[in-house]
Amino acid sequence: MSIAELTSIDFITPDGVPESVTSWVTEIAALTMPDHIVWCDGSQAEVDAFTHMMVASGTLTRLNAEYRPYSFLARSDPKDVARVESRTFICSEDPDDAGPTNNWCDPAEMRSTLDPLFLGSMRGRTMYVVPFSMGPLGSPLSRLGVQVTDSPYVACSMGIMTRMGSQALSLIGEDTKWVRAIHSVGAPLQAGQADVPWPSNDTKYISHFPETREIWSFGSAYGGNAILAKKAFALRIASVMAREEGWLAEHMLIIKITNPRGRVFHVAAAFPSACGKTNLAMLQSTIPGWTVETIGDDIAWMGRGTDGRLRAINPEAGFFGVAPGTGWKSNPTAMNTIWGNTIFTNVALRDDGDIWWEGMSDAVPRHLIDWEGKDWTPESGRPAAHPNSRFTVAAKQCPSISDDWEDPKGVVIDAIIFGGRRATNVPLVVEARDWEHGVYMGATISSERTAAAEGTVGELRRDPFAMMPFVGYNMADHWAHWLKIGAGLRTSGSVPRIFQVNWFRKGSDGSFLWPGFGENSRVLEWILERVDGQVAAKDSPIGLLPLEGALNVDGLDVSEDDLAELFAIDKDQWRGEADSTEEFFATFGERVPAAVHKQLALLREKLG
Repeated sequence: MSIAELTSIDFITPDGVPESVTSWVTEIAALTMPDHIVWCDGSQAEVDAFTHMMVASGTLTRLNAEYRPYSFLARSDPKDVARVESRTFICSEDPDDAGPTNNWCDPAEMRSTLDPLFLGSMRGRTMYVVPFSMGPLGSPLSRLGVQVTDSPYVACSMGIMTRMGSQALSLIGEDTKWVRAIHSVGAPLQAGQADVPWPSNDTKYISHFPETREIWSFGSAYGGNAILAKKAFALRIASVMAREEGWLAEHMLIIKITNPRGRVFHVAAAFPSACGKTNLAMLQSTIPGWTVETIGDDIAWMGRGTDGRLRAINPEAGFFGVAPGTGWKSNPTAMNTIWGNTIFTNVALRDDGDIWWEGMSDAVPRHLIDWEGKDWTPESGRPAAHPNSRFTVAAKQCPSISDDWEDPKGVVIDAIIFGGRRATNVPLVVEARDWEHGVYMGATISSERTAAAEGTVGELRRDPFAMMPFVGYNMADHWAHWLKIGAGLRTSGSVPRIFQVNWFRKGSDGSFLWPGFGENSRVLEWILERVDGQVAAKDSPIGLLPLEGALNVDGLDVSEDDLAELFAIDKDQWRGEADSTEEFFATFGERVPAAVHKQLALLREKLG
C-alpha cells in the first residue's frame, strides 16, 4: 500500500466485514468526520507506508540502520508523556461497582461530555480502523476488538502490540462479542492548516464503559492512553469480562522455567512499577541447569482449561517497555530484543543516529539531542531521556521467548508470585499456606515510599495485585473473584502455589541485602523446589519460610547476618502493618470478603 493510496481511500469497506463492525465504524465516522478511512490489514507494506508517512511529517525520525535497522524515534508533546490516571474513568452504571480505587463517572454524564469533544475531532485527518486479537488468533482464551484512531503512530503501535489486521477481522462474526475502542488525538485540522509532529489536546479523557465493553479516549496519543489494547482493554475492560465469564485478567508477567531434572514450570508474577517486573520476565539464570524463558512481560489472562488446571496466555504480541534503567547489566535480554524493528519514544538521540537513555550503559555520551529535541551534555542537569520513555517491539524478537508462548491452549500455571518494593519487614520469599492466604498476600501488596517528594518516607503505597490503576471494577470484588476461581480449581485438585517475594530489603546501613537481577533465579529455584515437593519449609506468623540452608547462596557475597536479616520478622512492626491493613480494608466497606478478613485475624493471632 503506497502513501498515495493511504490518502485516497474514502469510506470503502473491505468485503465480508460483519454489519456490527461496519455500522459502528459508520456511526463513529459520522461523529468524528474524518477526511478518509483506512481499514488496516496488518501487512508489512502497510507498516512501510505508515512509517514513511510519519518520517515525512516529522512524527518519526529514522535511526541509523547500521546500529538500529528499521527503527524510529518519536518525540511526544512534552505535555503528553504518560498515562493520566486522574483523567481515567470507569463509567459503570452503579458507582459502587467502580469502588473507591477508581475514578467513577455516570455513563450518561460522560457520554454527554464526550460527544461534543468527539464531534468533528478527526476533521482533516484519516481514521484508521484497527481490528485486533488479544491473544493468539483463534485461541479460546483470546478476545477480539476494533479500535478506530486518527493517529498513525497509534495504528502502527497496535500492529506491534496485538495480532492486528485482516486475520483478526475475519474472526469477528455477526454474533461475536468484541470490544469497541474509539480514540482521537483531539486536534482537527482546518483546510490548509499545517499539522504538528505530535498532535494532542490539553483536555484528556480515557473512559471505560464496562457494561457495553466500550473505551473512549480523547486528547492523548501516548501509551496506555491511546494504545487501547493495552491497559484499557487487556486489564480494565477484560477484568470485567473475566469476572462475568469466570477467568482472570491480571497485571502479571509469565515465564517458563526448566529445572536440571527436565521438569518444566510456568510462573505468573504480579509486581507494581519499579519492582523489577521486566527484568524478571527476561531473567538470565545464574544457576547451572536452570533455564528461564519469556512468555509475557506485563499481562496474563488465566482461566481453567479443559483439564481443570489454571492456564494462561500473554494477550499481547509485543513489549511496551520503560527504557530508562534497562541496560546491559540490568537486562541484557531486553537489550538484545531491541536490536532493530523498534519504535522508541522520548529517548535521547546520539550524534551517530542511534539512541541512548539513562542506565543503558556505564559510559555516558558527551553530547546528545534530548527527548525534547534540545542539545544535551552530562552537565545539562536534566535527564536526556524522559523517565517514562519507551520502546515498542515485537515479542517474537526476544531471544528468550519460549516456544510455547503462543500455545492457543495456554500454559499451565504452577506458581503465582506477588512482590513489592519493601526496605523493611517483608522477607525475601514467603509461601502462602493456601489459596485464601495467597489472596490476602495479593490484596496487601505495597511498596514503601522512598523520598519525601513522594510522601512520608516509609509510608505504604498500596497496590493490591499490582492492579490499583487497572482493575475495571470494585477492588474488593476482585478479591472475591479470586477466591471463587480458587474454589473452582480445588474441585479439579490442581491449585497453583502462591508466594510473595521482596528483592529490595535493606540493612541498617541502607544497602540492599540481596544482589537481585540474575541472582533472583535462586529464589525461583526454592519456589519451584517447593512446588516439586523437593524441600521442606518452616511456619512463621506470615507464612512458610525456607529452612536454614534450603536457599541456594553458593558463591554469593551474602553474609550469614544479612541472610538472617532477609528473613527476620519483627512482630511489633507486623502488628503495626496489620493495623494499617485493617484501615485499608475499611475503605471498601462490607464488600471485603470474609475470607480476607479471616486471614488478617489469623495473622494477628499468630503474632500473639
